[in-house]
Amino acid sequence: MRKFQKQQILEVFDSLHMVHQHCKEQLSKKAYPTVQNLLTDCQDAAIEIGGLIEQMEGEGTEAVTYLEQYCERLYQVNLKAQTILPQKAYKYLEEILLRAENEISHMPLRREVVFMPYKASMWDSLESVYLAAREDENCDTYVVPIPYYDKLPDGRLGKLHYEGREYPPDIEITYYEDYNLEERRPDTIYIHNPYDRCNIVTCVPERYFSSNLKRHTDCLVYIPYFVLNEIEPDNQAAIDSMKHFCFLPGTIWADKVIVQSEKIRQIYINEYVKAAEEAGLSGEHTDRKKLEEKILGLGSPKLDRVHSIRKESIEIPEDWRRIIERPDGTWKKIIFYNTSIGALLRSEEKMLEKMKAVFQLFKEQQDELALLWRPHPLIQSTIRSMRPKLWTEYEKLVQAYREEGWGIYDDSADMDRAVVLSDAYYGDTSSVVQVYQETGKPVMIQNAEVV
Repeated sequence: MRKFQKQQILEVFDSLHMVHQHCKEQLSKKAYPTVQNLLTDCQDAAIEIGGLIEQMEGEGTEAVTYLEQYCERLYQVNLKAQTILPQKAYKYLEEILLRAENEISHMPLRREVVFMPYKASMWDSLESVYLAAREDENCDTYVVPIPYYDKLPDGRLGKLHYEGREYPPDIEITYYEDYNLEERRPDTIYIHNPYDRCNIVTCVPERYFSSNLKRHTDCLVYIPYFVLNEIEPDNQAAIDSMKHFCFLPGTIWADKVIVQSEKIRQIYINEYVKAAEEAGLSGEHTDRKKLEEKILGLGSPKLDRVHSIRKESIEIPEDWRRIIERPDGTWKKIIFYNTSIGALLRSEEKMLEKMKAVFQLFKEQQDELALLWRPHPLIQSTIRSMRPKLWTEYEKLVQAYREEGWGIYDDSADMDRAVVLSDAYYGDTSSVVQVYQETGKPVMIQNAEVV
C-alpha cells in the first residue's frame, strides 16, 4: 500500500467516525429514515475500501475481515434502529471500525519511485540511484523517459524527440503516455533537467516542468546531468563561471538537490541565497538551515557509473573494432576526442580549423592511434539554433570525417563506454574532464588558438 493511498483510506475512516456520531444523534431524535441513509452510505464506503485493499494487498487481510464484520453490524443496527439505544449502537459500530482502522494503520508501506530523464546520454547521472532503488523490495521503481523539443532560433518549439529506445537493455522503460502522474502520485521523482523553459536549445513539455512535477509527488529530487571541476568555496572568480547552475527552476522547486561534493554543496547554497535575495525571494529560499537540508553533497552517479564499468565487459561495435585493432590483433592507443558546445560557440571558425588540424594529425597517425570523436550530444541542436551558418560548415566537417572512415564517430547515448575504452582524453574543457580524471588516465586540453 502506498502512503497517499493509506492517507486517503484513513481520511474516509475519519468521516465514518463522524457519521457514527451523527447516527447516534439522529437515533436520539428518532429520525429513522435519516439513520437508514447514513448507515447505507457507511456500508458503501466500507465495501469500496475493502475492494481497494484487496487490489493492493490481495485477499485474506485482517482489515478486510473486520470491514466485512463492520458491514454486518451496520445491517444489524439498521434492523434494530427503532429499539436499540443510541449509545449502544454507536459503541457497537465504533468497536469494529477501530479494529479495521488499526489494521490499516499498521500495514507496511510501499514506495513508488520514478526516474524521468530526457536525454538518454545523460542517464548515467541517475543510473546508480535507480539500481539501488530497484533492489529495494519495498520499492516500485519506474524509468519514464520524457520527450523534449528542439528550440528554434526565435524561441518557438521545434521538433519533438523521444529517446526511450536508446537506454541500456537491462533498464525497463515505461512509455511516458502510459504513466499517469496525477493518478499514481509517486513518492519520489528524480530528474536531471533543471531548466524548464530556461534552456535556449531544448525544452521538455510543460507538464514535465519541475514546477508541475512538484505538484504530483512528496519529494522531487534533482541530480545534475554534469560534473563540475572542483572549486574552492572562496574562489569567486571560478564560481562566477558556474553560479548560474545554482539557481534554476530545478534547484528552486526540488525538495532535494544532490551535488557531487561538499565543496560544490557550499557553493550551491551560497549562490542560491544570493540569487534568491536578488530575485526578491525570502523564507525557505534564503533560510540557510533549510537549504543545508535541501542541498546535499552525496556525490555524482556519473562517477559511480564510470567506476562500475570494466573494459573487458564493453561490447565494441564491429566498425569500431576495425579501427582499433591492428592486423596482428593488438590494439592501438585510443584517444577520446571530446568537443564541447561552449568552445564551438566561442571560437566558431577557429574551432572548425582546429578540429580539421586535429583530424589531419590523427589521420596521419592512424596506424598507431585510434581517434574516438565524441561531440557533445546537444551540439547539433545548439548550433542549428544559435549559429545556423556555422552549423552548415560543422555538418560538412562531420560528414567528411565519417565518410573517410579512419576514425570512430560516437554519437551514441553511452558516454561512459568512450571514457572506459580509451587510453587518454584530448579535447575541450567540459564536465567530461572531471569524469575522465576519475579514471586516472591522461587528460590534455586543446586550445583553439593553436592550430
